Amino acid sequence: MKPIRLAILFVAALAAKAVILTSCADYTSPRPGGGGAQNPVEKPDDRVHAAAASDTAKSDGVQVRIDNFTFTPQTLTVAPGTKVTWINHDDVPHTVKSTEKKFLSKTLDTDDTFSFTFTDAGTYEYFCTVHNHMTGKIIVK
Repeated sequence: MKPIRLAILFVAALAAKAVILTSCADYTSPRPGGGGAQNPVEKPDDRVHAAAASDTAKSDGVQVRIDNFTFTPQTLTVAPGTKVTWINHDDVPHTVKSTEKKFLSKTLDTDDTFSFTFTDAGTYEYFCTVHNHMTGKIIVK
């Protein structure tokens, strides 16, 4: 009977370790400016979304998708006066917070949105306060 209990505990410990490692995969820096490299894999569709978003008229605004613990596009270039809307497509809550405290969303549940209009030129880095490895950047020029 004792070997069966040990086997069950061993399997449970392995499962817990797998869950923990999976939730931290591909990230070495816990926050913007943390010194480590962010996920080094660049996704081709990020460039496409960023280019399409920068060509969008200011009045239309642009969207940043929150999905699979990632902001997409991760870097977005817009003109001054552009309204950017983040929409959470994950099944877990997220936030959007400027590292310079220029904006902060409420906790966004699934399909919730947060919008901010960028009026001044500059670079605006942001992250999710719930999952600090999630980072993004808006460049206004």
